[in-house]
Amino acid sequence: MNETQSQVRCSIDPKGVARVTLDRPERHNAFDDAMIASLRDHFKALGNDPEVRVVVLQAEGRSFSAGGDLAWMQRMADYDYAHNLTDAQALAAMLHALKNLPQPTIARVQGSAFGGAVGLIACCDIAIASTEARFGLTEARIGLIPATIGPYVVEALGPRWARRLFITAERFSAQLAETIGLIHELHDGEVLDERVETILGELLKNSPQAIREAKRLAGDLVYQAVDQTLMDDTSARIAQIRVSEEGQDGLQSFLGKRPPRWLPEETQ
Repeated sequence: MNETQSQVRCSIDPKGVARVTLDRPERHNAFDDAMIASLRDHFKALGNDPEVRVVVLQAEGRSFSAGGDLAWMQRMADYDYAHNLTDAQALAAMLHALKNLPQPTIARVQGSAFGGAVGLIACCDIAIASTEARFGLTEARIGLIPATIGPYVVEALGPRWARRLFITAERFSAQLAETIGLIHELHDGEVLDERVETILGELLKNSPQAIREAKRLAGDLVYQAVDQTLMDDTSARIAQIRVSEEGQDGLQSFLGKRPPRWLPEETQ
């Protein structure tokens, strides 16, 4: 098994429950271009598999996902606009594949989730989390914006909470995540898995066709469709800010462990 394959595991049980597992616990399941491509391929394959009834997105280790991998971010910092655009479009395509799976999706969030990982959770139909998890849309701290994940986060949280969390980049508790709609339920320890299994049982009682059509109906009734035009727009926005002066300074200061130039001296 090569490194790319080992970053993501996928299994399907006899009941048709697929479990897609982020498996880089030593890196807090931070994702890079290889993991993004692997996730996209898994989601596309599962979406086309008539035997799959439900998809669970989960992770190994203490963290659900720390967001972007540092080495990947370092490569992005050196990319020109065209390469940044291609890179962002790959992330947008992966998120779109997850959001548009015809089967119901459950995010089992056993640990903290930051940046793009919040987008993964927002793409899922049902999100169950540990009471100990922490969350954050921290992109603005390093001069970036949560662009490709933005449509899904705004849909999950509503525009006002999304605006606040986009611009403050603050970390927030599992309790607040539940209050604002990112997470549906919070549970301690082993109860987390018990609750996921209970919801799986409820879903498996329902008609697969009815579930697919009900999910499609809900998607047709909300806001702006995440189509290719919107995906291209959000990809262009993040690519543009990555190559901007402040975007470059933010990335390099984060990677170099120094304060960004915009930070007041008295707070450094």
